[in-house]
Amino acid sequence: MKKEIEFERQLKILANRRRLAILTLLKIKREGNVGDISAAIRLSFTSTSKHLTMLERAGFIEKEQRSLNVFYRLASKEHALLGHILTSL
Repeated sequence: MKKEIEFERQLKILANRRRLAILTLLKIKREGNVGDISAAIRLSFTSTSKHLTMLERAGFIEKEQRSLNVFYRLASKEHALLGHILTSL
């Protein structure tokens, strides 16, 4: 039952076009900071940051602090589910 709950949570996170746009962008660009990502997907800085936090907490992306900037990239340990979804986009 626990696996089903976690799978459902991951699917809910991925069932959002803005988060899918972020993941697609990170697949293409390899990494980006909140400003770059928000400009690319045409979403406010605050909303983009919230989506990035959700994706990070779910383990789909990871972040790295460099000086004053935080850069995001796809998680080094790719989820099988995410791999299938990004291949389909």
